[in-house]
Amino acid sequence: MDNIAILLEAPILLVQLLLDGLLAGSIFALAAYGMALVWGVMNIINVSQGEYVMLGGFVAVLLADAGIHPMLGVPLAAVLLYILGWLIYRLVIFRIVDRDLFISLLATFGISILLQQLANQIFGADVRTAEGALGTSFLFDGMVTIANIKLAAALIAVLTGGALWLFLKKSRLGQAIRATAQNARAARIMGIDTDRVYATTFALNAAICGAAGALVAMTWIIHPYFGLVYTIRAFMIVVVAGLGNLLGVIGAGLGLGAAENFAGFVLGVEYQAAFVFSLLVIILLARNLLLGRKRQYLK
Repeated sequence: MDNIAILLEAPILLVQLLLDGLLAGSIFALAAYGMALVWGVMNIINVSQGEYVMLGGFVAVLLADAGIHPMLGVPLAAVLLYILGWLIYRLVIFRIVDRDLFISLLATFGISILLQQLANQIFGADVRTAEGALGTSFLFDGMVTIANIKLAAALIAVLTGGALWLFLKKSRLGQAIRATAQNARAARIMGIDTDRVYATTFALNAAICGAAGALVAMTWIIHPYFGLVYTIRAFMIVVVAGLGNLLGVIGAGLGLGAAENFAGFVLGVEYQAAFVFSLLVIILLARNLLLGRKRQYLK
């Protein structure tokens, strides 16, 4: 209640919270777009989504520790995670593409645990961040401050999402991915190598998450066990937006970032993750209720 009173006494804080939330939400949307891609094309719910974000963050942290600006970690993380995603597909994921959805949940959950433990052994369990200070911008006579690194991260997230959209829209491989998403059997009949499409899709998702993770490391914190929250965020955004809806993913990501930032201020940072999980439960219950009302029965 005290924090609500502060907001009422200083409404300018609402602007501060909204801007910070929207900037964070752009990164959430980027990671969610990768999940939507894998889910829509391969019919796989990737529970290890957040672990790729985490690994991308550690790439930026290692560069910062070496004295290199972590912004270079964005393309490097994308490349390294693309390779990792392709390897994971060839070792595990190709075996479950045509299996039941529950099998994919179990398999990717196992990958999630494996990546968590490997990261813990290699990087340690400490909370880390990549210092990418670019100064601070001031708005409204200095009453609102925005770290320039957050602005840069949001811009990179938007550009990355736009580049992926153009790739899917204009390139031959992108068109093959879209065709496979619409009807994999028809795509195979037309001569499309769907196995290559699946491998590329899964690797692209990992690359997107790697880039998002590098941005997270520069704007927030990372540690080996924070991936689950990003998986939940991505899943929630996709459920709200729907598959193949880029604008919906962007809108849901920005909305989640703003809502989560307000909740963190009002309830306390320690309850921010609990707010995300609670919101997911509410959304799933609401979707189930809406779907139940639309059911039709034969008489």
